[in-house]
Amino acid sequence: MGLFGSLFERKQTATMTSEMLLRELISQGGGTKSGVRVTAKEALQASTAMACGRVVGFGLAQVPFKLHQQIGRNRHAAVKHPLYRLLYLKPNDWMTSFDLRVMLGLHLMFCGQAFVWKNTVLGKIVELLPIEPGMVEVKRDGWNLRYWVTLDNGRRQEIPASEMWHIRGPSWNGWQGLDAVRLAREAIGLSLAAEQHGARMFANGMAIPGVLHSDSVINPEQRTALRESIEKAQNGSNKWRLLLTWGGLKYTPAASNNDQAQFLETRKFQVEETCRALGVMPIMVYHSDKAATYASAEAMFKAHLVHTMGPWYTALEQSAMVNLLTAAELDDGYYFRFTVNALMHATAKDKADYLQKMWGMGALNSNEIREMDELDPYEGGDTYRVPLNTEDPTNPEPKKEPSATPAEDGTNATS
Repeated sequence: MGLFGSLFERKQTATMTSEMLLRELISQGGGTKSGVRVTAKEALQASTAMACGRVVGFGLAQVPFKLHQQIGRNRHAAVKHPLYRLLYLKPNDWMTSFDLRVMLGLHLMFCGQAFVWKNTVLGKIVELLPIEPGMVEVKRDGWNLRYWVTLDNGRRQEIPASEMWHIRGPSWNGWQGLDAVRLAREAIGLSLAAEQHGARMFANGMAIPGVLHSDSVINPEQRTALRESIEKAQNGSNKWRLLLTWGGLKYTPAASNNDQAQFLETRKFQVEETCRALGVMPIMVYHSDKAATYASAEAMFKAHLVHTMGPWYTALEQSAMVNLLTAAELDDGYYFRFTVNALMHATAKDKADYLQKMWGMGALNSNEIREMDELDPYEGGDTYRVPLNTEDPTNPEPKKEPSATPAEDGTNATS
């Protein structure tokens, strides 16, 4: 356990203190013009926003994230380095690497930044413990950053910058990530408002409200009794029963204005607006128009990998290198890398065509191809195959032209 281990207890149940709640209300949103309060946790209730967070979180988690070392022109997985297992398999006692990276993806999407405490013993990182962004306050002191964490018991504890892995999303000032939910709270708030409107409408049995009017004067007691009797007759299992009026009362139903309000169109458009704000293609949250074809959908999937996940992969790789590796380890050629090549092959046919070309040009040998699918190597599979009309890359000696030699009968022959 590191220096702050006795203070920063790592196995307590997280609770929201009044100070943390106030800070979240101030920094992560609040009221919107639609009348719905939107914070990071409220945004999770918007199906599109939650789907966007899930897409990025799973995208960061499903791809192997490994520590490698480059020595000269050779590269290999640094399996003996302590950080290899922490990032690839088990960052702490109760999480897998998949769990950690999904959590980091959600924090980055909804809060703009993620925090991981580096539990260090004798100069070596032995655990990576994620902290909810709402529990961390970042302060800038000149060009130095200070981190204050609100513990589960309400106590604030300063964590040295050297022990904090601070991952940022897009940033305006360079030291804090932009709060995507706060910036997109109007789009998300409208989505939530439309969903709540639809839920209330169906909860009322799609009953259209109306007006009871009378030419005679009705005192307050009579109005209260009338309202209670109507609600009792029309609520619960009594919905859709015939409404009877008395005393000269006339019922005028109100026209439904959902068509005028373009309710369905609004809900569909807010899917696109939320995806646009969070940087995820709509097709990745199962929203597409009828004009989409298989070819266009495949191109969109590849565009998602390049334009949505690609920047996140690079950001996490560089952040891990800067925050988890020492200067000496960087000089020794250590680096982190996501293995995304497998995601580039949409079908078995595309994968076979790609590997056939790589094998044919000598870029991959048979054992390297078998290793991609967790197959054992075979003897002779390490040889690089090249076409007959090209030079053998493993043979430094150039081919010699056939020379003329005298035959026994005195004529020239080639050997």
